[in-house]
Parts: sequence; C-alpha cells; structure tokens
Amino acid sequence: MRNSNSVTTLVFIVILCLGAVLGYPLYSASMGNAVWVLGGTFIIACFVSSAIKVANQWERVVVLRLGRFYSLKGPGLFVIIPIFDRISYWIDIRVITTTFKAEKTLTKDTVPVDVDAVLFWKVIDPKKAALEIADYRSAIGWASQTALRDVIGITLLSDMLEGRNKISKELQVIIDERTEPWGVNVISVEIKDVLIPPALEDAMSMQAQAERERQARVILGDSERQIAEKFGEAALTYANNPVALHLRAMNMLYEGLKENSTIVVVPSSAIETMQLGGIAGMTAMTMELEQKRTPKRIEE
Repeated sequence: MRNSNSVTTLVFIVILCLGAVLGYPLYSASMGNAVWVLGGTFIIACFVSSAIKVANQWERVVVLRLGRFYSLKGPGLFVIIPIFDRISYWIDIRVITTTFKAEKTLTKDTVPVDVDAVLFWKVIDPKKAALEIADYRSAIGWASQTALRDVIGITLLSDMLEGRNKISKELQVIIDERTEPWGVNVISVEIKDVLIPPALEDAMSMQAQAERERQARVILGDSERQIAEKFGEAALTYANNPVALHLRAMNMLYEGLKENSTIVVVPSSAIETMQLGGIAGMTAMTMELEQKRTPKRIEE
C-alpha cells in the first residue's frame, strides 16, 4: 500500500478547516456541540481523504472490493470506497531491468562456469500480475535464473563463449513462455559475462598460442614451397640458356667483390663454368670490375 499523496493531504486539511469554521459559532454557544462538530469533521476528512487516490502515468492500481477483483485504476485521480475497497497492488508498467546469475553451473562438456545476465521486461497485464502470482518480481528473477541454468547445461563451453547472442535469444524465448501467464513480456536478455576457472583459462590461452604457432609454421612451409617452385623454374631457364647462367654467375661474383672484399672463396666448378680458369678469363674479369668501379671514383 502506498502512502498518501499531496492531494489527499490537501483534501484532509480543507475539510478540517471547513469543520473548524462551521464549529466556531457552536463553540461560542456550547463547548460540547463544538467538540461533536470537530470530531465529526475529522472523521469525514479521514474518510474522504482515504477515498481519493492519485496514480502516476506509469502506474496501474488493482482495486479489490470485498476481496474480489473490482477494477483497474489509473493513471490520474480516482476514488475508492473506504472499508469496502482495498488497493492490493501499485504496478509499474515501465521497462524494468533485473540482474541474475548462475554460479558454478556445469556446461554440456562438464565445465563449471559463472554467468551474469540482465533481463529487460515489463508488465503488460497488471490484472494477471496481481492475481495470478503472489510476488511477480521475485518470481521473474527465479524463473530467469533457472532458465539460465537449463540453457548452460545443454550448451558446450565453446558455443557459449562464441555465440552469446544465440544463448540470449534462447533465454528470451524460455523466460517469456514462463512469465506470459503472469502478464509479463520479456523484451530482451543480455549475457554480461562468462567466467571460467583460471586453470582452464590458462590452458585455453596456451592452446590458442599453439594454434597460432602452427599457422605460422604452415605459412612458412608454404612460402618455402613457393620459393622452391620459383627456383625450379629458374633452373629450367638456365639449363636451356648457358649464356644467362654465365651472366648470373658473373653478377653474383661481382656482388661479392664490390664491397672491397680482398678474398672471395669460389668453388672450382663455378670457375670452370664461368671460364675464369685461364689468364684471359681473369683478365676479362679484372677489366670488367675496373670499368664498373671507375664511375664511382670519378663521382668521389
């Protein structure tokens, strides 16, 4: 039952003032009559003020008359009959949020988890909410918690961590079916957090790291395969074109000597392939190196 509002207080004070004004002439004539008038005025003021009620825009009031449902009042000003009528509930029809959780609940693959969730709901039938269940607020909380435990028990941990939206929709359907007879509509359910044991969290982190290393090795192996294919194509090109192989070998030797190196170790087979074993070949190689270094000396 809600306390009296400012309107009922004002009505009470006005009736008392009127009774005092009417009883003042009687007070001059007889003290006893004035007392009776003031007493009667007080009773009338209490009766009238208790009959006048005001409900806010977001409130609906369930009125019982002699123990039976009489009407649904609000919003605004309304009147009841004291003694005969009784207000059983002031029901808020705005969207209400309720937090609930499931602690140490086993998933389908027997992993204990702690899950926190939020329920958004509203009363769409105040009559059912007042008459069909004793305490609809606590009932909604318990129904949500049991539904969450049921969903966790049939869901794998991996699906729970990756598909929160799917679990939220399943919860919304289940809770809405349970609360619909109470005149409650479930708007949405949001999974806030899923907590797993620290040991399992470390194991999952190691598994993810191993998976990343495996992918890196696969990528590296694929790169090596592509490089080998390109080298094979280049070998076929050089096999059919000895001049190109000779020029490539000369370029590689030059790249090794141009860094002011004094000693370069070259296999004898490479010397024979490039025809540098004779004096003429070495002379040609030396002249080529001098020609390539000359522009650099001029620039200096």
